[in-house]
Amino acid sequence: MSQGFLLSGGIGAGKSTAAEVFRGLGAVVLSADEVARAVLAPGSPESAAVIERWPEASSDGRTVDRARLGRIVFSDGTALVELEAITHPATRTALAAEVDRHSGRVVVIEMPIVRDWFPGWSQVVVDASDEERVARAVGRGNVMEESDVRAVMARQPSRSEWLLAADYVIDNSGDLDRLEQQCRRVWRRVTSEA
Repeated sequence: MSQGFLLSGGIGAGKSTAAEVFRGLGAVVLSADEVARAVLAPGSPESAAVIERWPEASSDGRTVDRARLGRIVFSDGTALVELEAITHPATRTALAAEVDRHSGRVVVIEMPIVRDWFPGWSQVVVDASDEERVARAVGRGNVMEESDVRAVMARQPSRSEWLLAADYVIDNSGDLDRLEQQCRRVWRRVTSEA
């Protein structure tokens, strides 16, 4: 299996921006969200299970509307746990297969939540204040309102929990140059340990 690290942080923290910096440094970047989206493709067993459990998450009975599903599960902790039980095993398996395809390369997996799916891999957390995160998430052209972003944040770990889980922290409260410098520092540390 390839060596790599997990890149996580709360909504609006700047994971995607950091991921692009790591890609520029030579990493293979995988998105857990994109893999999870593929797991819920129409006709998949996971898609069928989600629609059976939450029919209101689909307008045609075949396709999961992720925005509708998000509104359901992010307002109900039990529903989120149920969704993860349906989707996480397939997502983890698909990610592991993608990692195996890139043998010998450093792989960065961008994940919205800290997971211990790859034992031995470092946890790199991108951090910013709650207010910065809300402003970024609302201002990036999403259909999310501030209340939607705050609902997602309420279901995610607190900043202190993110930081406690981190092997490395990238502080994204400054400008892009500062973010890039921190990413390069983390890259040198992680790749020298591989």
